[in-house]
Amino acid sequence: MGNRSRGEAERSTARMEGELYKGEDYKTEFQPQNYLKTYYAFDSGTIAENEVLKFNLNNLFETFSPGGMGGDILIDIGSGPTIYQLLSACEVFREIIMSDYTELNLREVDKWLKKELGAYDWSPAVQYVCELEGDRSKWQEKEARVRRTVKRLLTCDVNQPRPLGSAQVPAADCVLSLLALECACRDVDAYRAAIQNLVGLLKPGGHLVTLVALRCCEYMVGSRKFFVLSLEQETVEKALQEAGCQVLKCQYSPIKYSEAFCLNEGFCFVVARKGPGA
Repeated sequence: MGNRSRGEAERSTARMEGELYKGEDYKTEFQPQNYLKTYYAFDSGTIAENEVLKFNLNNLFETFSPGGMGGDILIDIGSGPTIYQLLSACEVFREIIMSDYTELNLREVDKWLKKELGAYDWSPAVQYVCELEGDRSKWQEKEARVRRTVKRLLTCDVNQPRPLGSAQVPAADCVLSLLALECACRDVDAYRAAIQNLVGLLKPGGHLVTLVALRCCEYMVGSRKFFVLSLEQETVEKALQEAGCQVLKCQYSPIKYSEAFCLNEGFCFVVARKGPGA
């Protein structure tokens, strides 16, 4: 009886790990509101999480400042339930397509886009970006611009050669994917393939912008623990180069999440350009 119970427990653990690797747990266990309150309670949450968000917003502001990167189409892959990643990009792209693996996250985004009751309050982050741009008081205009610029919400799976499935999507000027691939890929080979899949969404000369939590293996959302692929900065850069991209920027920061939520050893924010033969 004891041996059988132990065997069942081992099979249960293996089954759970398999679900984590495949991402199926995101469809049943991931709680968008808990995730947002833990990692994006800007100005009212923990200092560590605020510093991570500021690092991200600062880099996105620099990347998408007028006169820099821009164009017609930006595809956000693995959007999660968040919109902060679009606050600078919405100024320089005509159209933004958001995507995620789960309908729950897309529903959370849709609530904000439609100003529905219970939608997450992003105004502190929006005000921060507006302050970077020179006028904190224009935050409502900024929110309106994001809502106008986001045209479609699609499901995606980065482990598929066509991450957006059968959706008809034009080649993008920019693909954005923040803190997503390391949660979706079971090993480094899968990560390399996912990078290749995202590069396939770009026009020649288009840009891939990504943020990676380095040397991370798991993170918490409520009481649920989610798998993360541990990556080194060199692995990220090499995967982009193997996919035919030139790495233009790889900004490292030693900042970390709160240990109660996530164990990581810094971040890297990367901008790469797709080569003509990729």
